[in-house]
Amino acid sequence: MYTDPIADYLTRIRNASSAGHRVVEIPASNLKKEITKILFDQGYILSYKFEDNSVQGTIKIALKYDKVTKDPIIRKIQRVSKPGLRKYAGSNDLPRVLNGLGIAIVSTSHGVMTSKQARSENVGGEVLCYVY
Repeated sequence: MYTDPIADYLTRIRNASSAGHRVVEIPASNLKKEITKILFDQGYILSYKFEDNSVQGTIKIALKYDKVTKDPIIRKIQRVSKPGLRKYAGSNDLPRVLNGLGIAIVSTSHGVMTSKQARSENVGGEVLCYVY
């Protein structure tokens, strides 16, 4: 059993995109569903589908690739806050990934959102991951 489900989620996406898979299937949780919605809204994945066919359920994510070069849209997806060392940031200290070209996903008291949304709502929280 894995101890960090978010790191497992990110690793499955990273491995599937580097292997060129079109769809990746991941065990579901509420936090993973919210992260998936953010990735879809920001244009990093093509589509997603939540299935409740088992006890836990699954998330099917259709990965997105460049039409010309066939490179994955997600160049890097990196876990920041880990179970052994949590990383928190206030609303003024939220990170900007690649000078605004990437996103940082933050878990706040108002829910999971990008760092840009958290900055506009003036809330801080735990920095979960960077995506670019």
